[in-house]
Amino acid sequence: MAENHDSATLPVLPGRGETDYARYMRVDDLLSLQRDSKSVIHRDELLFQTVHQSTELWLKLVNHEAVEAAGMIAADQPLGAARLLGRSATGFRLITNQLDMLRHLAPADFHAFRRELGNGSGFESPGWRSIQHAGRTLDAEFTAYLGRHSIDLLELYRGSVDDPAYLLAEALVDFDEGVAVWRTVHYKIATRVIGHEVVGTKGTPVDILAKLIAHKFFPDLWTVRTRLTAAHPLGSHTPASDVG
Repeated sequence: MAENHDSATLPVLPGRGETDYARYMRVDDLLSLQRDSKSVIHRDELLFQTVHQSTELWLKLVNHEAVEAAGMIAADQPLGAARLLGRSATGFRLITNQLDMLRHLAPADFHAFRRELGNGSGFESPGWRSIQHAGRTLDAEFTAYLGRHSIDLLELYRGSVDDPAYLLAEALVDFDEGVAVWRTVHYKIATRVIGHEVVGTKGTPVDILAKLIAHKFFPDLWTVRTRLTAAHPLGSHTPASDVG
């Protein structure tokens, strides 16, 4: 006798997978991207690949939002751009938080499979390269936006925090800060696993990561803070007289 299936539960989308969820999310393809049991050298390769592969997915989304935000800045839509940059900043927080999983990777266990990485390095990350390009584009578009509207950054930061241009500027700072925090945590975890004064898989000294932390996509948005502080020097403090 033929088995009676409820047609509402049968998958209707094309592709591999027993359910429409699996087919739409391409779960079979996604879960096949890690090294299988025949190739794996150490059990923690799954941990290492999961962190880095998911990072590439998040960076893809971060870049997607950042590129569209740059287009909105060019179209004089600062609030829309700020909203999308907020998504990008959240993406950076997520990839930073998931680096905590690498704290569970013992140094000796990493060295058990380190050679399997070949000459691969995080510097080669396509997601990171896309973010570098997006950051430069955002900086160029924001500078052009300020010029079109004759906005002086110092005056902007002295003005209303509800100004759309100010909200956009702070969203760009959130983006920049997210990159810096991610790089900082990545550097600390890298040195926790492989130490200081050593050479990475690409032949690059690991401590160069510390120097990269100071890089800024939007230097003017950090300099304006220094200018504000310089314009408000601390005066001499005269203690109140003692009351006898």
